[in-house]
Amino acid sequence: MIERRLLSCIDWPLLIALVLLCSIGLVTIYSATYDPTNENVSSEFRRHLLVLGIGLLALIGCLVFDYRNLVDRALFVYGGVLILLVITLLIGSTGGGARRWIIMGPVNFQPSEFSRIAVAMALTMFYARLVPGQIRLGGWLIGGIFVVVPFVLIFQEPDLGAAVTLLPVGLTIMIFAGLRLRVLAVMVLALILVTPVFWTYGLENYQKDRFLSFLDPEKDPLGAGYQQIQARVTVGSGGLTGRGFLQGTQSQYNFLPVAHNDFIFSVLAEERGFLGVLFTLALYLFVIVRSLDAAKLSGDRTGTYLAVGLIAGFAFQVVYSVTMSAGFAPVKGLTLPLLSYGGSSTIATLLGFGLILNVRMRRFTN
Repeated sequence: MIERRLLSCIDWPLLIALVLLCSIGLVTIYSATYDPTNENVSSEFRRHLLVLGIGLLALIGCLVFDYRNLVDRALFVYGGVLILLVITLLIGSTGGGARRWIIMGPVNFQPSEFSRIAVAMALTMFYARLVPGQIRLGGWLIGGIFVVVPFVLIFQEPDLGAAVTLLPVGLTIMIFAGLRLRVLAVMVLALILVTPVFWTYGLENYQKDRFLSFLDPEKDPLGAGYQQIQARVTVGSGGLTGRGFLQGTQSQYNFLPVAHNDFIFSVLAEERGFLGVLFTLALYLFVIVRSLDAAKLSGDRTGTYLAVGLIAGFAFQVVYSVTMSAGFAPVKGLTLPLLSYGGSSTIATLLGFGLILNVRMRRFTN
């Protein structure tokens, strides 16, 4: 159990902000999945309510153990996630042209959502044992392998959105571990050089269409550009104060596809307007800044690396999902953390914040 003296060190403001975001997401999902014809509570809402309970229990469970002991066992977590990703590719459930889930009775489990935690823990374990400023090229290559292996497996599902979220996690931890600017520049240059090859041979046609439709959605308004156009219309129709709860026409009449998942932010903007969006984004900013503060206050490199890696992946998801919903980024199957419907995503996010809270809570321990 948690020692009583540690309870006073729990970051209650961060925990309250997380609960507020989860509550906003729950209300928005209820509205996005509400059926006005029979006025019944949707199955998606009931499942998400259960998932939130499981996620909060996972967050609390993380606080019981010292994060350093958990990081020491990072290879078991990392290896377990890799095995699950391989199983997903071999016998996983297929939906929407992708094989991303493992069916476990009534539950669909998505291992890729937990890959960010696994990568953050593995890189933290590796670099915390090395001396900053004395890491040679081999050390950076090993760190890159920790990121590339799950990236390739997730990309094969295919799930480009989830795969890309591993990059800010790995890159942020490496920078804090002492990655020199010239090495970073070489990595960026190599990425630019392989981009044409990746575009030609790595992307599926529908992924290329999504990017091209982002540049000119009006070229195919009823096909590849449909989601982009509807998302913009939905966000813009909210005005200053929004249309009100259950009053969003875009979501209520199904003009906006997968509104409760990929485009939950658009539903929020339509119903709560600019002021509601501003409040929600302020909560996200508070969560990010507070998590960075936990990294700063950490008494060791292990806590710092773990916290900055986890919050980098979270921040990337938030920024991309918001800009995508507003029509400023290509459409990807990427959830808005804590707001979007998604069991594995929600549990993994709360699990990650359990680790961040753990770092801050034990900042005074040796």
